[in-house]
Amino acid sequence: MSLGGLSLNLRSSGIYIAFALIVALFSVLTDGALLTPQNISNIIVQNSYVLILAIGMILVIIAGHIDLSVGSVVAVTGGLAAVLMVNMSVPWPLALLITLLAGALIGAWQGYWIAYFGLPAFIVTLAGMLLFRALTLTVLGNQGIGPFPDQVRTLANGFTSGYLGNIGLGPLLGGADLFSLLVAIVAVAGMVAAQWRSRAARQGYGQVVDPMPVFVLKMAAGAALILFLVVQLARFNNLPWVLVLLAVLVLAYSLMANKTVFGRQIYAIGGNLQAAVMSGVRVKSVVFWIFVNMGVLSAVAGIIFAGRLNQAGPTAGNAFELDAIAAAFIGGAAVQGGVGKIVGAITGGLIMAVINNGMSLIGSPSERVMLVKGAVLLAAVAFDVWTKRRAGAAR
Repeated sequence: MSLGGLSLNLRSSGIYIAFALIVALFSVLTDGALLTPQNISNIIVQNSYVLILAIGMILVIIAGHIDLSVGSVVAVTGGLAAVLMVNMSVPWPLALLITLLAGALIGAWQGYWIAYFGLPAFIVTLAGMLLFRALTLTVLGNQGIGPFPDQVRTLANGFTSGYLGNIGLGPLLGGADLFSLLVAIVAVAGMVAAQWRSRAARQGYGQVVDPMPVFVLKMAAGAALILFLVVQLARFNNLPWVLVLLAVLVLAYSLMANKTVFGRQIYAIGGNLQAAVMSGVRVKSVVFWIFVNMGVLSAVAGIIFAGRLNQAGPTAGNAFELDAIAAAFIGGAAVQGGVGKIVGAITGGLIMAVINNGMSLIGSPSERVMLVKGAVLLAAVAFDVWTKRRAGAAR
């Protein structure tokens, strides 16, 4: 697609354009309430567990698999953390480590049946959904366990301290935490530097890159988004700790997916399994570790969700797998595998979060929210299929 001589890749950029349009729409419908500092903070904190799950889920989907068990794993790991910290008085750092190891073992259990025994991931994780939900009910019964230690609740619900005090931003914005603003400036500088190096490297290999005006426009849009988000958060209660955790996870997994051999092997397996095998990729090992990783991230999400509620309950995690899968597909993952980005999955999760929050602010009933979310998911997958057909017809 060409706009005034500038080429625009709808497949890679469409999700971000859609996100901007959805935010603009609900900002108008809510008379600006959507973008108030407190509401932005609420969106991040209340949907953090889905975003964490989406990071692991998109890797699973890129490899050509699916995981239907993550909601139940969230429940059972949250329950385990509660039993350890509340009932058994295990120190919280050790309890969190044990919980993460339990998530890894759950992922290894499912990864073994999928990678080495050859069972379809759909069947294995469907069984896991039932097994781990039953285990949750066995551990917790029909009651919740809480409260959690302050440190765990702070990770899920807390905010960074104002280390350097506030700085005035004028009569319109008031004051904001200086440390948070400095973090935003560093993040913008890091993003621009990383993208510039990536662009230069691609040019060095003779690959096609965006024209300079398009590149500058993308960097300006990304910088504006980061600065706006952090300024709004700094005007409320500073940066949520769970946002710091998400930023670390997104950066680490983006580097893994794009810069490491393991990451490229994930794409190779999903893109063309036979070619990956013939190229010497250890497919079984890669698939196994993808599911181990999904188990660990499910445990992280279980800890965050239980800490946010200050209680581990038997119904925790219901339908979380659907939200994580929807976030991955809306964020640009291909149905057949081989395509997808970590940032895209986060954007897809934020689209779902904005729809939930925006429709709640305007007083829409729950059935209408489900209707809109279902329509958005269908449109995202239909768009993926359509772009593939266009690409095939152009060859």
